Amino acid sequence: MTTLADLLDSMTVEGTLYERGEDDSVRCHACAHRCLIRPGRRGICKVRFNQDGVLRVPWGYVAALQCDPIEKKPFYHMLPASDALTFGMLGCDFHCSFCQNWVSSQALRDPASDVAGNYVRQISAEEIVAYGTRMGAQVVASSYNEPLISSEWALDIFKLATKAGLKCAFVSNGNATPEVLEQLAPYMVGLKIDLKTMQDQQYRRLGGVLQNVLDSIRLAHEMGFWVEVVTLVIPHLNDSNDELMDAGRFIASISPDIPWHVTAFHANYKMTDRSRTPAKTLLRAAEIGLEAGLHFVYAGNLPGHVANYENTLCPNCNQTLIERLGYVITGYHLTDEGTCPQCGTSIAGIWPQSASSVRVHSPGDLYFRGPRPLR
Repeated sequence: MTTLADLLDSMTVEGTLYERGEDDSVRCHACAHRCLIRPGRRGICKVRFNQDGVLRVPWGYVAALQCDPIEKKPFYHMLPASDALTFGMLGCDFHCSFCQNWVSSQALRDPASDVAGNYVRQISAEEIVAYGTRMGAQVVASSYNEPLISSEWALDIFKLATKAGLKCAFVSNGNATPEVLEQLAPYMVGLKIDLKTMQDQQYRRLGGVLQNVLDSIRLAHEMGFWVEVVTLVIPHLNDSNDELMDAGRFIASISPDIPWHVTAFHANYKMTDRSRTPAKTLLRAAEIGLEAGLHFVYAGNLPGHVANYENTLCPNCNQTLIERLGYVITGYHLTDEGTCPQCGTSIAGIWPQSASSVRVHSPGDLYFRGPRPLR
């Protein structure tokens, strides 16, 4: 009987993000765990493993592939209203009890995730890029599970996507290394990073280290990636005023132009002991972000219930520049140069060459602009 591990191990190649050590051990550099992996053993992510002194890494398959609104990633300052062809594999280097994509992320760690094997399909990088082009996507994004642990596969796709004129992005937990970011830098422009908490003790319960994520946010910005940060605001875990202020001030210390998304938690996976984050908490978090000095703070997951915090406002004159309802752009008022039409302030982001090309919809389209699966 073929196990999920057997299936995934059959779809691997030799990695590039590692170095060999003594006694055929390898040191992996795909994420900040920097696992030392002995022959026959796996890294913390479970999908990168040592086979006779060679690091084998995921390659040549997807467990999810569909066109999503780029606002779903979420990227609010990167080609608004465009579609992102989004692919995912299996596995993660964290084990968050509140994971929203746990069936994909906890594969090979939690037996309840074995069903994820039913979604695996072999595919080539060429087929993925061709599909994205056919669907009219402007972005190719690696998401759903943790993309850092399959960076070699993403890089092969991104090289072809860049030649085809597409932008490339990661939707990541931010547990990165300089080595992986340097490999991705020539081909990837966008990086969404989760900042799950400002408490190192809480991060260690999730399988990470706070400083590694903070360092990744800073380094990614310094390297020129377009960075947006997301915090899932969880009642009684990371929703205190002090912790939210710490997060906002840290992001603002790197750049006040980094967008910060504060989004609503709902009970899932192993965290079912608390209620959904109320709108008033997101509004409070967004106000704290502005008080911390950030120019762009967004409240997500509760469309129509978070006042003006779905919209982009000019940080200089407060003019409404982009109006949103959920994943739908209902108004777009930036100039072709990405500036405020009222005061001329340049708005940080990756904007379309022509403002008139942005698809603007009526609020009723909220229910029709969803993911388009692979056909």
